[in-house]
Amino acid sequence: MEALSREEILTKKDLLDLIQRQTDTCVSIYLPTHWVGADTQQNQIRFKNQIREATEKLAAAGARPQEGEALLARAQELLRNAPFWKQQSDGLAVFLSPDFFRFYRLPVEFRERVVVAERFNIKPILPLFSSGGRFFVIALSQNKLRLLQGSRNCVSEMEITGLPKNLAETVKYDVSEKQVRSQPAASASGGRGASFHGHGGWTDDSKDNIQRYLQQIDRGLRGMLKDEHAPLVFAGVEYIFSMYREINSYPQLVEKPITGNPEGLSNEELGKQAWSLVRPFYLKAQDEAIAQYRQSAGTGLASSNIAEIVPAACHGRIGLLWVAKGTEQWGTFDPRNSQLTLHEKPGKGVEDLLDLAAIHAFLNGGTVYMTEQDRMPGKEPVAALFRY
Repeated sequence: MEALSREEILTKKDLLDLIQRQTDTCVSIYLPTHWVGADTQQNQIRFKNQIREATEKLAAAGARPQEGEALLARAQELLRNAPFWKQQSDGLAVFLSPDFFRFYRLPVEFRERVVVAERFNIKPILPLFSSGGRFFVIALSQNKLRLLQGSRNCVSEMEITGLPKNLAETVKYDVSEKQVRSQPAASASGGRGASFHGHGGWTDDSKDNIQRYLQQIDRGLRGMLKDEHAPLVFAGVEYIFSMYREINSYPQLVEKPITGNPEGLSNEELGKQAWSLVRPFYLKAQDEAIAQYRQSAGTGLASSNIAEIVPAACHGRIGLLWVAKGTEQWGTFDPRNSQLTLHEKPGKGVEDLLDLAAIHAFLNGGTVYMTEQDRMPGKEPVAALFRY
């Protein structure tokens, strides 16, 4: 499992920024990449071919040669960055416009595609936030707190804001106080005060101090994850997990933790174990969604007709949306009168209607599945289950 640098982590804020950007020319490039073995040498060759394809599509859209060259200059710089190509994940997504450039190495096996339109094409990355197995891990010990985000075979450590970095930061005791506390203290009954000893790095700390630590963590996570719905996996010793579970206010905490002291586990090892815990839930959810669609067939609540699906998405009626991977349906849609017109190929003012439907379904709280055609609920490249 590959660790990514923080500046390349695709956050929900980044996704919303991509969705909201609209200009005359937006270039979206998706590339499947290899990150081990001899096939890694193919990454640059494929990207070079996609830059060539983007140049041709920009020309077809009316861009002058110098305009296309200027727009793709940052992509050319990325192409020449040899160290970058040695550190890949399953897929690379690149977004360019005259005043914007972003790239993300992501745990998604993209199909090669280049889209030139008036906004970025984002449906291939939506499953990371809707149905693609994204998760968080809180790795907690006395000496260190880590917060990770991951998906299948990729994990990254998040920058902690508003959370204590360790127990000492919470209770703020100095060395001399720690030494005093390590001595046996008689209680009124002649025994020791409530404390824990040597369990996964937790040494002689009162239950009150640990609870304060966990409460601060929960408050901090409440702010950081307030708009998230991905599962949260706890990594730590079992009795600390029992205490944390009583304090936790994040609804998607996974019932089964990664047990033991996490200080000895790398981010990649934690990510692998967390994925094994959340994967069954995602697979079950997908199977249940397909069953629900099939049960609703013929009732008016399920459809594979794009002329019905696009208006419903724009009006917030879609609860579940399936889009076949690697497919596009070009056309125009006027939300004022719900007028939809299909086109055979892209052009001025024409957009991918499947992408439009996916964006609006996501923005309105729906779940978006990007799936293979043979896994689609119907025979068409799009299907939806309506809320009403």
